[in-house]
Amino acid sequence: MKFLCMGYLDLEGWSKKTPDEQNAAIDACFAYDEVLRKGGHFAGGEAIAGPDKVVTLWKKAGQLLVTDGPHVETKELLGGLLILEARDMRQAVELMSKHPGIAMGPFEIRPTEDITQAIRESEKRRAARK
Repeated sequence: MKFLCMGYLDLEGWSKKTPDEQNAAIDACFAYDEVLRKGGHFAGGEAIAGPDKVVTLWKKAGQLLVTDGPHVETKELLGGLLILEARDMRQAVELMSKHPGIAMGPFEIRPTEDITQAIRESEKRRAARK
């Protein structure tokens, strides 16, 4: 079985940490990801952009509504995840506005973020501590 594990960040607590504390937390996460990979448990993952970069699509009374931010009610079931290739947010909205699933509930559209450089920096910091 596969599981989607969605990590949430306490932004207020995070902002109170020093850069060294933030790096230590990131390093611990990436180190554990390596443990999961070596154990054959890491099936894949992406960092997800924060709520300031989200667009939510709704279909109400036959009309497409586009809102900024994550405004999905918590009562709603997260029914699936679709990774979409698009030029930009505008094209992503255009493509997803045609998805039949939008009639069943809202889709949140969030850009993924490339964390390759952060992983490399973390690897260097962890190697230096050995």
